[in-house]
Amino acid sequence: MVAHRPVMVTEVLEWLRPRAGGCYLDGTVGEGGHAEAILDASAPTGRVIGFDRDPHALAIARERLAGYGARCLLTHGDYREIDDRLSDLGIEAVDGILLDLGVSSHQIDATQRGFSFREGAPLDMRMDTTRGETAAQFLQRADERQIAEVIRDYGEERFAVPIAKAIVARRQGGRPVGRTVELAEVVARAVKTREPGQDPATRTFQALRIFVNAELEELQQGLSAAMELLLPHGRLVVISFHSLEDRIVKRFIARESTSEPDRRAPFAPPAPVRLKALARVRPGAAEVQGNARARSAVMRVAERTEVGAWKGAA
Repeated sequence: MVAHRPVMVTEVLEWLRPRAGGCYLDGTVGEGGHAEAILDASAPTGRVIGFDRDPHALAIARERLAGYGARCLLTHGDYREIDDRLSDLGIEAVDGILLDLGVSSHQIDATQRGFSFREGAPLDMRMDTTRGETAAQFLQRADERQIAEVIRDYGEERFAVPIAKAIVARRQGGRPVGRTVELAEVVARAVKTREPGQDPATRTFQALRIFVNAELEELQQGLSAAMELLLPHGRLVVISFHSLEDRIVKRFIARESTSEPDRRAPFAPPAPVRLKALARVRPGAAEVQGNARARSAVMRVAERTEVGAWKGAA
C-alpha cells in the first residue's frame, strides 16, 4: 500500500498562515498530514479542529496526532456540520479553514472500499461506511436515465448513455453489477475511444464516487458554513482535484468577493463583500514528479474581509 502524502503542504502553510494561539479547522482531516503540519507551525498554543466522514482515515489521524494532546480535536462527521459542531464545543470562530477535497491514496488502495477499478472488490465507494447507499445499490435500483445523468453530470463522460444502457442490460439479464471489475469491464465494452493513458472506466468511477458521497452538495454547503466561522482576516484554503469541484470553489469566492444589488429588491443595499480572492496556486514541478496525486491539484485562497456582519460580532 502506498503511504498517503498530503498535497501542497508548503503552500498550505504559506497561505493559511498558522500562528501560535490560532484556531484552525481542517474540514477533511483524512490521515492528518496537513493537520500535523499546521499544529507544528502554530506551536506551542495553536489548535486544530479536524473533521472527517471516513472512520478508517480518522482512526489513522488519531494515532498520528495523539502526541498533540488538547491542541488537536478530531471528530467523525462531514464539514457541512461544522457550524453546529463547533458551537457545541464552545467555538464561535476560527482563524483559518482548510478543505482538501477528493479521495486519498489510502482510500483508493484499500481494496474493500471499491474506489479503484484495478482490484476486484465490492462496489461500495462510500467514504463513510457507517451510512448511506453503496454504488452497487444505486446501480441496482436506478433506471437508465438516472444512471446516465450521474455519469454525465459528475464524470463529464460523453459516453454516459451507452454505459448506462450496458449496465441496465446486464442487470436485466440477471447479472447486476456488484463488483469493481464488473463495472470496469462493462464500461470498457461501451466506451469506444478514450484519451491516451486514461482507463475507460476512470470517469464513470469518479462520477459514482462523487454521487454516492454527495461530494458537490457537501462542498457547496460546507463553503457557506465556513463563511460564518471565519474571523476577519481569516483564510479559506481549498484544494480540489477536478474541474467540477474547482468551479464551485471559484464561483463561491467570486460571488462573496463582489457587491451586487439584489435584482429582486432593487432599493435594498448591495450585499456586503465578505471575501477577498487572494490566489490560485498549482503544485511545483518537483512535487508533481514525486507525487502523482498532485498533478491535478488546484488550490484557491481567499481572506475574510472586515466588511459585513460576522455571526460572532456584537
